[in-house]
Amino acid sequence: MKKSIMILAVLALAFTSCAKTETAGETTTTESAGIEPAATGGQEAVVDNDSAPDIVKLAVSNPDLSTLVKGVQAAGLATSLSNAGPFTVFAPTNEAFAKLPAGALDDLMKPENKDKLNDILGHHTYVGVIKTDYLTDGQSLGMVDGTPISIKMVDGKPVINGTINILASVPAANGIVHVVDSVILPN
Repeated sequence: MKKSIMILAVLALAFTSCAKTETAGETTTTESAGIEPAATGGQEAVVDNDSAPDIVKLAVSNPDLSTLVKGVQAAGLATSLSNAGPFTVFAPTNEAFAKLPAGALDDLMKPENKDKLNDILGHHTYVGVIKTDYLTDGQSLGMVDGTPISIKMVDGKPVINGTINILASVPAANGIVHVVDSVILPN
């Protein structure tokens, strides 16, 4: 009896997963197991206007981070930074990128320098959420690129590698973004 019910359930599932549609005299059959076709792009392509934005969507929405967004896209990191995380991203402003030596940014954006750009952006990313309240004097954070950054407290505020200031901190759905006033270059 149980075997008969199971066979009937499997047959019912098989019949309901096939759909026929008729359009202008043509009949097409599609197989479906309740799975929607894959969207073009990764997690960053998901449209969700109700939830808190992820790190990439947060950066895209801020015109002062447009250079960072271009770098993330050129390095192929948009999907990674849109995933669940959690991540802490130290996000240089457009002005921070403008402080780089002349031509350095253009050179980094070239396809042949994708690995170098990826390393630099990895040096701005920590796996985990570190709010400014959790940053302490003398702290060392191991970044995604494998090299650490150091935290020094100056007048009660955290400073990265002795000279880089956090201008703002914004929570994201998959972590936190600390907007910084300089590009953090690996040693």
